[in-house]
Amino acid sequence: MLPKHRLILLRHAKSAWPDGVADRERPLAVRGRKAAPVIGAYMAREKLIPDLVLVSPARRARETWKLVRAALSKKVSEREAADIYEVSAERILDMIRAVEPGIRTLLVIGHNPGIENAAWLIVADGDADAVGRMREKFPTAGLAVIDLDLDGWDEIAAGTGYLARFVTPRSLG
Repeated sequence: MLPKHRLILLRHAKSAWPDGVADRERPLAVRGRKAAPVIGAYMAREKLIPDLVLVSPARRARETWKLVRAALSKKVSEREAADIYEVSAERILDMIRAVEPGIRTLLVIGHNPGIENAAWLIVADGDADAVGRMREKFPTAGLAVIDLDLDGWDEIAAGTGYLARFVTPRSLG
């Protein structure tokens, strides 16, 4: 049975640290440019296609989305969301609560520690293997798929989600 709503949290792919470049403008590293399409292909293969994507304004997050989007079979609505960059898990939840209820699958692309902390805040239970992998590490390009039995995004709160999957480019081979 499909969940009423599905939240997909994606940490941006590995970024480079070029000298003299502001944090917000850091590009993806070679490793990140290889990892993001792997995650995109997984999402396409597993039919994890979002209805809406909220993307951090940071360059590395936008580049991650561009590479993931290229693997998806349909056009996806997207919004840049300043509230994802360098914010707490609680702030990310506030942003998610503002999403219209007609959006069934939401993808949020952001940064640690906010993305990882949001996942832990939302997840009450989950697939044991997925929980174990996420507990071990939430690396760059890590993807958490959280199922929610909620009527609308405004109901999301601590402990309302079920971690259905957690994958990384490395776990996908």
